[in-house]
Amino acid sequence: MTGFSAYDLRSKRIFVAGHRGMVGSAVVRRLASENCTVLTADRRELDLTKEEPTLKWLEANRPDVVVHAAAKVGGIGANNNFPVDFLCENLEVELNVIRASHTIGVRRLLFLGSSCIYPKHAKQPIAESELLTGPLEPTNEWYAIAKIAGLKMCQAYRRQYGDDFISVMPTNLYGRGDNYHPDHSHVPAALIRRFHEAKLSKAPTVSVWGTGRPLREFLNVEDFADACVFLLKNYSSDLPINAGSGDELSIADFAAAVAAAVGYKGNLVFDTSKPDGTPRKLLDSSRIHALGWRANTKLQTGLVAAYEDFLKGYGRHLEVRAAG
Repeated sequence: MTGFSAYDLRSKRIFVAGHRGMVGSAVVRRLASENCTVLTADRRELDLTKEEPTLKWLEANRPDVVVHAAAKVGGIGANNNFPVDFLCENLEVELNVIRASHTIGVRRLLFLGSSCIYPKHAKQPIAESELLTGPLEPTNEWYAIAKIAGLKMCQAYRRQYGDDFISVMPTNLYGRGDNYHPDHSHVPAALIRRFHEAKLSKAPTVSVWGTGRPLREFLNVEDFADACVFLLKNYSSDLPINAGSGDELSIADFAAAVAAAVGYKGNLVFDTSKPDGTPRKLLDSSRIHALGWRANTKLQTGLVAAYEDFLKGYGRHLEVRAAG
C-alpha cells in the first residue's frame, strides 16, 4: 500500500470477466453508479479457456481495469465428481486472462479467489497469513488449488513486472443470480431450492447434508460486489485480502434461517452419511475493515431477497416450478 493513491474509476473501461455469474453480475450492477464503461463478453463471443481469442479480444477492447470473476464453481458433490474440470478449466481461464491483461497493459486487475484456499484446519478466524500453512479440505481441493494458482499469478506479475494486480478472498456467498442446479449448487442455493420444493409438495421433512454442526460465515453477493469496487479504488498490495461479514453460525442455524425465508414449516433432518467439509470457516476481515469497508446486509433480509429472486427465475439452472 506504500505510495498508493486512491484509484479513480470514473471514465475507465472495466472488463468484468464472468459477468453472467452471481458475483460478476453483482459487480456489473455495482459499477453502474461509478460513471465508467463496463465491458462484457459472453461465452459465444469469447471463450476464456482459449489463449489467442482472449488476447485478441482484450487487445481490441483495451480495458483499463479487469475484474476476474470468471470461474467454474460448484458444491461439494460437483467438486468431488469432476476434479479435472474444476482444476483445468479454472487454470486455463486464469492464465489466459491474467497473462493477456499484462500483455496489453491493463492498469488494475482484481482476481476473485475463495475462502477454500485456506487449510482445512487453519487457525480461526482465518487470517490471510494462513495460506499454504496446511492441507486443504479434500472435498474441494481441486478448485482451491486453481484459485491459489490465480492468486500466485497476480503476485508473480506484480513482483516481476510491477503490474497492479490484486486478489480478494470472499467468504461463502449467497444472493441474486445464484446457481440452483440440483447437483452443482452451493449450500445457500441448494437449501433455497430444497425448501421451496418441500413447501410446494408439503413434505414433512427436508434432508440437510452432514451433522449441521460446522460453523460458517455468509456474505450477500451485493455486499461482496461493493467490496470489490472498494478494493479497486483503495487497495494495492501483493497480499490477498479477505472479505467477509464477520458473523458465523452453524449450518443447522443457517438452514433454519433459509427455511424461515422460504416459508417452509416442516422439520430438518441431518444426513450424517454426507460429508461436513471444513469444521469451521470464519475469515479474519480485519484488514479490509481497517481500510473502511464493512458488509451492510442482514442475513435474514438477504435470504428473503434471494428467495424472491429465485421465484422470479433470475437464478441459473432453475428447473423448478414457480410458487403459485
